[in-house]
Formats: sequence, C-alpha cells, structure tokens
Amino acid sequence: MSHDQEAANALTHFDAAGQAHMVDVGAKADTHRIALASGVIRMRPETLAQILAGTAKKGDVLGIARIAAIMAAKKTSDLIPLCHPLALTRVTVDFEPDESRSQVLCIARVETTGKTGVEMEALTAVQVGLLTIYDMCKAVDRGMVMTDVKVLEKHGGKSGDWVAGS
Repeated sequence: MSHDQEAANALTHFDAAGQAHMVDVGAKADTHRIALASGVIRMRPETLAQILAGTAKKGDVLGIARIAAIMAAKKTSDLIPLCHPLALTRVTVDFEPDESRSQVLCIARVETTGKTGVEMEALTAVQVGLLTIYDMCKAVDRGMVMTDVKVLEKHGGKSGDWVAGS
C-alpha cells in the first residue's frame, strides 16, 4: 500500500501519537454540504395501526418524532465527542409507514454551508427519530426493533458526492 493510500485509510480522529483529537478543518473551503440517512423501526401490526390512526396514548407519534429528530441533528456535537458544532441551514425528516412490513422508515436530510460534512447529524436525527417512536409506543410494544441505520448520500466538500451502492 502506498503512503497516499495509507493516509487516505487513516482514522482522522487520532493524531500521530494515537491520541484522540478533533480534526482541524480550518484550512478547508466552505461548501454546500448535504447528507441523507435512513433507518427503520419494525413493530407489531397493531402498534403501527395505532400510530397511523393517531390513537397512541402519548399523542402524534410521527409529529413528535420529527421534532425530536430535528432537535437531535442540531445537538449532534453535544452527543458525539469529536463532532464539530455546525450551523445547520436545513433539516428535514420524513417518515414512510409500510403496513405490509409493519415498519416505519425514517429519512433525514441535513444541510449546511461549511468546512465539514453533516453525515453525523443526519444519522443522529434518524436514530433519535426512531428512539422517539419507540419511547412513545413502548407501553404497547416493547419488542420494536430499530435497524438498518445508514448514510444514503453525501454531497459537497473535497471528496465530492457519495451515494450508497454506487
């Protein structure tokens, strides 16, 4: 492996001595950055029916989960120790219920103009959105499973565009 390949494969959150550090992004250019992430929560059919009917005891499950996910994207650097605090310019969160699979898909899109990407913010939004659904419905379904959380796309920055599976 060449030195360039080794440098490209190095974990960026560790310095030459192996100590954890926040990556220096000071010399990077500000660019428009976008990340999309998704995840799924699977549940019993009757749990999903309550969510869709709006009859869950704690209220509008997907509406509250959307707000929680947006708030989480904004707080990512408070939760993940080496993430930079970012001024987010846009956060959208969509939920796609699938009755045939008895699940809800969460998709978060996060944008900023800055020196570092927003993949962690999108992933955090998805996780907290799914956790909020769990919290609001756990009284009727403790067996819900959150799964398949992943980055779907990232755009902007020196490395350009990346789309899962391409």
